[in-house]
Amino acid sequence: MANTRLLQDIENTVRIALAEDIGDGDITARLIPEQQQAKARVICRQDAVICGVDWVNEVFRQVDDSVQINWLVKDGDSVSEDQPLFEMSGSARSLLTAERSALNFLQTLSATATASAFYASLVTGTGVKILDTRKTIPGLRNAQKYAVSCGGCFNHRIGLYDAFLIKENHIMACGSIKAAISTAKTNEPGKPVEVEVESFDEMQQALDAGADIIMLDNFDHAGLRLAVERNKQHPTPAKLEASGGIDQNTLRSIAETGVDYISIGLLTKDCSAVDLSMRFI
Repeated sequence: MANTRLLQDIENTVRIALAEDIGDGDITARLIPEQQQAKARVICRQDAVICGVDWVNEVFRQVDDSVQINWLVKDGDSVSEDQPLFEMSGSARSLLTAERSALNFLQTLSATATASAFYASLVTGTGVKILDTRKTIPGLRNAQKYAVSCGGCFNHRIGLYDAFLIKENHIMACGSIKAAISTAKTNEPGKPVEVEVESFDEMQQALDAGADIIMLDNFDHAGLRLAVERNKQHPTPAKLEASGGIDQNTLRSIAETGVDYISIGLLTKDCSAVDLSMRFI
């Protein structure tokens, strides 16, 4: 179940999606007699991890809150090919009008959850946490972040407001890594300060300036292992995050270098929609 803040986001996102799809009315659904009732079932056509229950419920609530939905799974459940996910009963017009918007949310969020579960499985036993990024579908940031957690991975910062991520251009504009970190801690005390570095010299500057997290951008395996050892030797070690060009073939070996986090944009930007279908019964 989504939290209160996310539920408000769901309501707003669904409203936009329905306005986009329905416009001033579903002219095809109007071919069906207004009083005709129907039952329908949604089936998943592939192995997947499900996410999007609250989005589906909200779609049908906004279209017709008299539609009855019986869920056979919950968010985070693993399902098999041809497994039923939920059944509905109510106005035939309403079921058809809501179908595409509901399935769009469900197929997209389940795709993110499924990808996240796959990547999480690749690092089992290493202790590393797989993080998402801000490379999300516009308008679905909170939804995809939730889906990542349903799949067993973890959220990086939600946006530009809840944590610092100081990159090359920020450093150049501020004058130095030390100046950027110092200003960050003064402006927003208590918020995490992360710095992206491309060399051991930059890493040392970030450590000495008190960075909470250091993102090791495109370090090779040997470099990551050395960074982990140098970090341990520092009086105030930071958390270390590996990033850049990481895929399923390199993930496990990178996790075994000893870094704390690995961030992967693929969780949200390159996943394929889960295959779903709705049929009247």
